[in-house]
Amino acid sequence: MSPWHGQRVALLTQHGKERVIAPVLSPALGCTVHHVGHIDTDALGTFTREVARPGSQLEAARTKARLGMSAAGLAVGLASEGSFGPDPITGLFPWNVEMLLWLDDRLGIEVVGIAQGPAHSGHLLSDDWARVEQFARDHSFPSHHLVVRPHHEDDPRVTKGLSDWPALRMAFDRCAQLAPDGQVFVELDLRAFAHPTRMTRIGEAARDLLQRLQSTCPACQRPGYWITTRTPGLPCRACLAPSTQALSETWACPGCSHTETRPCRGPALASPQHCTRCNP
Repeated sequence: MSPWHGQRVALLTQHGKERVIAPVLSPALGCTVHHVGHIDTDALGTFTREVARPGSQLEAARTKARLGMSAAGLAVGLASEGSFGPDPITGLFPWNVEMLLWLDDRLGIEVVGIAQGPAHSGHLLSDDWARVEQFARDHSFPSHHLVVRPHHEDDPRVTKGLSDWPALRMAFDRCAQLAPDGQVFVELDLRAFAHPTRMTRIGEAARDLLQRLQSTCPACQRPGYWITTRTPGLPCRACLAPSTQALSETWACPGCSHTETRPCRGPALASPQHCTRCNP
């Protein structure tokens, strides 16, 4: 039986994330995800840049989890935090990382689930309604909501959550009148309830978290035993030189000092495409 069977777990969110988190975790762990929604999480940072996020993505998730646990009076809590930036390989494409943190003060563990992939994001600065209309269509509006503001990307006169064409046109016309040059800055609303693609990725992070919570430490039996590092060096199939593919992985417990290094599962040799000698 899960250590959380019959327990309530606090989840602080005002953007509807419980809709994709609770159905993954509650049935498998036997817990009830208790929604805490009366705290303004936008005070911890906004995607539209009015409030800068203090600290790292993990620190923000930890703060949210603690706030939710305190408000609900619970010893176990959850929090989700997303980030958008360049992809980690080429730096050329927009990338979304979703982090889902689980805190349990009784067991003394902190476990993090992660999902990441190409981001559905973008922006446009224009005084031409036809261009804005095409941008909206290209970015799956109205299922993905939009944000507009006059003049430039940091103008404080922002309108969020635009989800239908009449509202978008009205906001565009108003912002064009407010801007000294008639330019309107348009971008996707990246809040979870306004961005179905991001909401799907948060659900993927919940499934990743569940896998980690169901993996127990062989030394202390606490949940969250998982891979912390991968070491490259798998021999190349063509020349047997060390490749950039992982040769081994280190597993660690979030609650005790136990670690273990294991060979990576999968092929015993790497494809030459991952070899710096064969494919410099």
